Amino acid sequence: MSKILFHLGHPAHFHLFKFVIRQLELDGVPFVIVIKKKDVLEALVQSEGWDYYNVLPEGRANSILGLIKGQLLQNYRLYKICRKEKPTLLIGTSVAISHIGKLLQIPSYNVNEDDIEVVPLYGKLAYPWATRIIAPSCCRVGKYQYKKISYNGYHELAYLHPDRYHPNINIKEKYLGGIDRYFLIRFSSLNAHHDSGVSGIDNATAQQLISVLEPYGHVFITSERPLSPDLEPFRLAIHPIDMHDVLAFSGLFIGDSQTMCAEAGVLGIPFIRYNDFVGKISYLEELEVEYDLGKGILPPNNRELLDLAANWVQDENLLIKKRHNRDKMLKSKIDTSSFLYEIINDFIANSNFDKAFGGRIP
Repeated sequence: MSKILFHLGHPAHFHLFKFVIRQLELDGVPFVIVIKKKDVLEALVQSEGWDYYNVLPEGRANSILGLIKGQLLQNYRLYKICRKEKPTLLIGTSVAISHIGKLLQIPSYNVNEDDIEVVPLYGKLAYPWATRIIAPSCCRVGKYQYKKISYNGYHELAYLHPDRYHPNINIKEKYLGGIDRYFLIRFSSLNAHHDSGVSGIDNATAQQLISVLEPYGHVFITSERPLSPDLEPFRLAIHPIDMHDVLAFSGLFIGDSQTMCAEAGVLGIPFIRYNDFVGKISYLEELEVEYDLGKGILPPNNRELLDLAANWVQDENLLIKKRHNRDKMLKSKIDTSSFLYEIINDFIANSNFDKAFGGRIP
């Protein structure tokens, strides 16, 4: 019998695969979940009650040596897990599944939505050894195009597609009570290896944004990094599993997080993205340029950021416009969870792994 191993390296990957894993669980298909320490990822997995392995509970130092050591530890620990659990397919956004899959002759499906130019080290380490690369049609994978399985969607549509998700006003009210109009500012940690030298929203810019937004509604901050004492009163203390229900009822999202900007966009919430990745990531460019769901601004153009925030917050029809644009986007995109589920089911139905290796890892 097939057994699927999911490797989750980021909170967004929990959301990416959660509906697929739930369906496989209902189907009676055995699965294994492997995670590493990353922000609120472990809390999200625990909220489902799933068993899991943590291959990097200690985290890693933010340095080249830390990256190398962390990768070697993940590879070694994943190797031991695969020898014990004997999965027939490895799937996730992970360098380790490509390496260990190749070593143990287990097919690996590497799922990514960042262009190879944006994550060049990841591409060099993962793609040569991956069996398949599953990525949006707009995502560039360089010379590994022959391995790519394309689909017309985004990671965020695996869990925020209207066939999968309906915002819960009760969750929003649990945190914000009767507050109707509010705006969210998001600070990401910007400490991944591909974030080196990348800038985003600093404390001074955040204070300026608050001054622009506060006359029109409440301002809340969510942050992966520590906040300065003057910004701490704006922090929104929220369980990570509830974040989308608060985002879905907001009037504007401003952040330096790629994932949360995309999440706002596919929900029809206007977003402003402020970091050095603007103009470089295909799926976000598509959301911003082709579908006009948000706007990317490069640092250090904080004057442009503040002016756009001021204009948008005063536009009474802004949400209506973005919801209309969202409807247009949804007509041309798919439910990514259904697509991933079909890919895995196709593997289960057609894989010759059990026949080739007698159901055992050699």
